[in-house]
Amino acid sequence: MTQPRCTIFTRVANFCRKVLNREDGAQQAHSAQPVMTVIPRDRHTISRKDISENALKVLYRLNKAGYEAWLVGGGVRDLLLGQKPKDFDVTTNATPEQVRKLFRNCRLVGRRFRLAHVMFGPEIIEVATFRGHHEAQTDRQLSQRGQNGMLLRDNIFGSIEEDAQRRDFTINSLYYSAADFTVRDYVGGLRDLQEKRIRLIGSPETRYREDPVRMLRAVRFAAKLGMTISPETGDPIPRLANLLNDVPAARLFEESLKLLQAGYGYETYRLLREYQLFQPLFPSITRYFTESGDSPMERIIEQVLKNTDNRILNGKRVNPAFLFAAMLWYPQLEMAQKLTQESGLAYYDAFALAMNEVLDEACRSIAIPKRITSLIRDIWQLQLRLSRRQGKRAWRLMEHPKFRAAYDLLEQRAVAENNGELQRLTQWWGEFQVAPPPQQKNMVSQLGDEPSGRKRHRRPRRRAPRREEK
Repeated sequence: MTQPRCTIFTRVANFCRKVLNREDGAQQAHSAQPVMTVIPRDRHTISRKDISENALKVLYRLNKAGYEAWLVGGGVRDLLLGQKPKDFDVTTNATPEQVRKLFRNCRLVGRRFRLAHVMFGPEIIEVATFRGHHEAQTDRQLSQRGQNGMLLRDNIFGSIEEDAQRRDFTINSLYYSAADFTVRDYVGGLRDLQEKRIRLIGSPETRYREDPVRMLRAVRFAAKLGMTISPETGDPIPRLANLLNDVPAARLFEESLKLLQAGYGYETYRLLREYQLFQPLFPSITRYFTESGDSPMERIIEQVLKNTDNRILNGKRVNPAFLFAAMLWYPQLEMAQKLTQESGLAYYDAFALAMNEVLDEACRSIAIPKRITSLIRDIWQLQLRLSRRQGKRAWRLMEHPKFRAAYDLLEQRAVAENNGELQRLTQWWGEFQVAPPPQQKNMVSQLGDEPSGRKRHRRPRRRAPRREEK
């Protein structure tokens, strides 16, 4: 039976269309191939003397065993910027198991991304195998995506060219070879570094869905390096910010420390608000933001972040418990006042309940460890006790392990609220801490006998009923 002529023509047309589409796709794929730029030793500023000896040992041993090995990522970026890298990462065509055979001081870590950690005492050199494209892979043990596009597992290995395309930002996709001292650039990272631009590799929406933490990293790098986020990289962020809700809370806690306690916290905070990324991290704080940005809560956050940046700049230690205690103080205070009015609870009971609710909500977003939340509670509870200084209370308070942190928060509150009573209380404690014992005794005696603040009412003692005489 002969087929209709129109059906034959349709099949021929469809076949020709497929062939043409295949040729167009091949041309597009060929044009999309990265153009590699090789920067010889005399045209860049990286010197081996600025590279960790342990990182060089890893590079040399991998090369000697016949593998490719490159320094990559933030270490190369910072060296090109004339900065001292915090750590050094290596990438290679050796698999994690092959790396482990070369180094006895090596352990394999990670399930989502299989990595080799080569340990030299306190220093760890992270070695990653070249990443490959995973769209064509069907083995769920190697590559797996969630329904929202997030990469749940990514152990597809490839070439250095594929690895360059799989990295997040162009400025982090620069490769340094210890064999010939050249730097390779596959994605225009060197130009972006020179023009101080943060640019994502590939489709921003796809890359953010693969790993939403990349949105936080874009902000962090912009603040740390004093760069601007390119429009195509930054524009999708506010729309996709809620993807961070799918990231494990424990990972977001670690990211929050990198964002706010790395020496550029205030600028990072400003960018987090600009790109609407603060809400997924701290929803209880975001609810109290104002249009003017000048509420006591917003002022204290700015003060504390600037002070934290200065402490880190001067080589001083910082405590995340104090930072979170200051940031969450006003949401906790507002909650306590609300519970007092609506439930009729005594203020101290409402205060304790508010601490639980605010910290529980914060931990659902960023899993603050219990060791830190317990310190936050101590700092908050001491705020209620600092006004009660009569008798031996002042000396007892000073013996508390978190007294200094509580005093610092009191001082920040006095400035943020411009409150005369808090300022006088802060001044009193500032003088009391440095005064000699006789002067301290006089300062306490001048306060009078009546304790300030809420009076405690003792419950009347119950008397046992009298026995009836027989």
